[in-house]
Amino acid sequence: MGDTDREAAEKERTPAEIARDVMRAADRAVLSTALVGASGWPYGSLVLTALDHDATPLLLISRLAEHTKNVEADDRVSLLFDGTAGLDEPLTGARVTVVGRAVRNDEPRYRARFLSRHPSAAGYAGFADFGMFRVTVERAHLVAGFGRIHWIDGADLIFDTGASVALAESEAGIVDHMNADHADAIALYATVLLGRDAGDWRMTGIDPEGCDLRCDGQVARLPFGTAVANAEEARGELVRQVKEARRRAS
Repeated sequence: MGDTDREAAEKERTPAEIARDVMRAADRAVLSTALVGASGWPYGSLVLTALDHDATPLLLISRLAEHTKNVEADDRVSLLFDGTAGLDEPLTGARVTVVGRAVRNDEPRYRARFLSRHPSAAGYAGFADFGMFRVTVERAHLVAGFGRIHWIDGADLIFDTGASVALAESEAGIVDHMNADHADAIALYATVLLGRDAGDWRMTGIDPEGCDLRCDGQVARLPFGTAVANAEEARGELVRQVKEARRRAS
């Protein structure tokens, strides 16, 4: 795909698609809650994030933290996902504010997805004061640069995973297989397609719209050219991407 084709494809993307890309690429966000005992004054804090397959935000937070005390009193929250890192002019980059309700949900799949995204969190995830919270999105506000501002309804932002249940069920196996047998392909995704420095890149998750990579404290997001619904389609897209990486590297 040439530069002109890429520019045309970018213009055709919906605000919801752009917003999900920003959210999925991030591993942290600013969580805003209503401060208990302070007449609802906003309280901002930095939290680690993971996203479910449908792009619903997942948080692992301690009830000893101020933000969790606030959530337990008033579950209305916002999350600011920042996609402007590395830009000389940050205000030209994309950022997304998600507005919703944070509800505790300790479903094992959510915890597993979060810990795959943040391996170091395994050191405290089992503490009694920590719990998983799922943020039900009501609306999102996308600022994708000057003059590119959109409010997005929650139903439009969240990706419909009705056709991709099989992918979620196969995720752990796909990730394990890629890390064990195709480390060379993952390295090409990171260094050639995404322009990252060489290192011990590993896959941490896969969803219908792309896969997540990690190297020490760095994360990277490899978007797919088309959504995938199962392991077979995921394999086809991953093969296509590595062929493209090898073509560019040759």
